[in-house]
Amino acid sequence: MKHPKPIFVKPRVFLSMRLAGRFAAVLPAALMACVSPVVFAQAPIPVEQFTLANGLTVIVKPDHRAPTVAHMLWVRVGSMDEVDGTSGVAHALEHMMFKGTPKVKAGEFSRRVAALGGQENAFTGRDNTGYYQQIPAGRLEDVMRLEADRFAHSQWPDDEFRREIEVVKEERRMRTEESPHAMLHEQASAVTFLASPYRRPIVGWMSDLDAMTPGDVRSFYQRWYVPANAALVVAGDVEVARVKKLAEKYYGPIAARPVPERKPRSEPEQAGMRRIDLKAPASQAYVSMAFKVPKIAAADLAPAPGAASPTLAASRDALALTVLSAVLDGYSGARLERALVQGQGQAGGRVADSADASSGLFGRGPQLFTLDGVPAAGKTTQQVADALRQQVALVAQGGVSEAELQRVKTQWVASETYKLDSVFSQARELGSNWVQGLPLDASARLIAQLRTVTAGEVQAVAAKYFGDDQMTLSTLLPQPMDPNRKPRQPSAPASGDLH
Repeated sequence: MKHPKPIFVKPRVFLSMRLAGRFAAVLPAALMACVSPVVFAQAPIPVEQFTLANGLTVIVKPDHRAPTVAHMLWVRVGSMDEVDGTSGVAHALEHMMFKGTPKVKAGEFSRRVAALGGQENAFTGRDNTGYYQQIPAGRLEDVMRLEADRFAHSQWPDDEFRREIEVVKEERRMRTEESPHAMLHEQASAVTFLASPYRRPIVGWMSDLDAMTPGDVRSFYQRWYVPANAALVVAGDVEVARVKKLAEKYYGPIAARPVPERKPRSEPEQAGMRRIDLKAPASQAYVSMAFKVPKIAAADLAPAPGAASPTLAASRDALALTVLSAVLDGYSGARLERALVQGQGQAGGRVADSADASSGLFGRGPQLFTLDGVPAAGKTTQQVADALRQQVALVAQGGVSEAELQRVKTQWVASETYKLDSVFSQARELGSNWVQGLPLDASARLIAQLRTVTAGEVQAVAAKYFGDDQMTLSTLLPQPMDPNRKPRQPSAPASGDLH
């Protein structure tokens, strides 16, 4: 079953938007095409942000529709902050954060949250690491006490690390090494990026995991888990004054320390096509094309009055590329599905079993526009790649219709409204925006700017960013599968959830 996809941005690019389109996508297409954005307008729920004396940011969004609260701690550190030789340490640390403090034994954190009637987990990305609990509103103080203790006093014996790093290795085997698509994307990233730390896999190279020591993980924890590099986000049935009092009580005593200096690691301009072919046991071939594209600058979402922005042109292009990805693949029956999967207007009929497009809009590192697809029976990866690029060329030559523009814009507005049904989604968006240095009302500002994107801008970016010199072409070459191979079973449950 093919699940509804996000309207604009894939999960690996922008966490806070990754579920946005799933709600809007289930609405009947005819209804979505004719609904005015004004119908979805709501009075914004007020959000308050303040900073504790030790530098910790606190963001609170009251929502009293249900007696539940999402409590999230975001740390502005991810795999991009690692150094060569220790890839995967950010994710390994996320696992070890469940292994106890002087007050809480290993594994006890999760048991206590469950006993409170809550759910919890964690995630590691390129740009950030996050820890969250969703609990009854009356239990907020309990999880604040637990999370503040874990953030400040994580402590575990070397034997715990030696056991848990084997879990991490098994996670890598299951999610990456036994998945041809994951292996291809991992190796493609290593080829696409040269200077950017985005070239390293979040889970880490296996050789680095083999060589990782408890000291590597403790050093990363001491270096980056400081109050001024973290944000507490609380959304749900709460009062701001109460949250502030609890934050000062439990997070306030954590000692302030400086955030380490970050060196710029700019990606050099690409000057020629890059290519990778991967041979792996698989039932179908697969092709992916990644193009270097600009991202939107935080300053262009909240410009200073009268200030000239040197990044405005690039930000406008990033928005237009986001709309282009939605025109191609943002809803059921979009251009890629009609042309490549259904074969409408395609010489020779359908060429792909699936075809996708996505564009990076935000990130601490460089962003990509990706086109990918799985060939239909009797078709080649080259035919799929040519058909994907042809759809972009058609936009570059003939533009997009106003009906297409209005449809994708209306869907984004609708998705923003449906997102408010989940306090967890609200908290996740606020935390992700903080990581990227965006204003609290970034979503509203994005919608306002999205509405101003013109057909001409979409046509212009389709003609500008899809040349060979900006592309990395990745192809999966399927090899015979072992009929006797049995699926790998996890050796132990993972503490955290890798994104």
